Amino acid sequence: MQIKRVTDQSFSPYGRVIKGVDCTQLIEAMEQTPLPDDVIYVPSDPALEALPVFQTLQNQLYGELPIQLGYCNGNNHKLNALEYHRTSEINVACTDLILLLGRQQDIAQDYTYGTYKVEAFLVPKGTVIEVYATTLHYAPCNAGGKFRCVVVLPKGTNLPLAGQIGDCGEDRLLFASNKWLIAHPESGLDKDGAFVGLVGENLSV
Repeated sequence: MQIKRVTDQSFSPYGRVIKGVDCTQLIEAMEQTPLPDDVIYVPSDPALEALPVFQTLQNQLYGELPIQLGYCNGNNHKLNALEYHRTSEINVACTDLILLLGRQQDIAQDYTYGTYKVEAFLVPKGTVIEVYATTLHYAPCNAGGKFRCVVVLPKGTNLPLAGQIGDCGEDRLLFASNKWLIAHPESGLDKDGAFVGLVGENLSV
């Protein structure tokens, strides 16, 4: 699989690189977060949200919409699933990492998605990116070692659903609050109620 850089023009359908937001203190604070042998995702971390950059991200990038700041850290080489939100996601790469991305517009009418459409992008350490709402994504992959990635989303995203969800159409993909997910058969996420619809190889980098 060819791995491009987020600075390439080919990244533009999926997101953009953000300049002018100083995340130095945030990246340093991320050194204190867990780095397991699998993958850990924490939607909201109070210590990180206490940093001054939190207000900058909320006001400047989300137009004062309430946000949460957490992280996704660990060790991963597989695609396993693709998800999307109704809102953009901000990522801060605290190590080099690779994102496997697709486009919501390419989801088939039966909500399956061919993994051959997925593209890989290297996000160098220190880079801040916006991942558009229509971009399919999931946990980062290693780029030479375990990864640490800040994840910023509207408050409440990825939390457990409060109500009953439907069993037809796009409702089948709703996996958590503001989180629609398509899983690969090899991921094991079907045991958690995920919709299995990724067709083809479970890509590895």
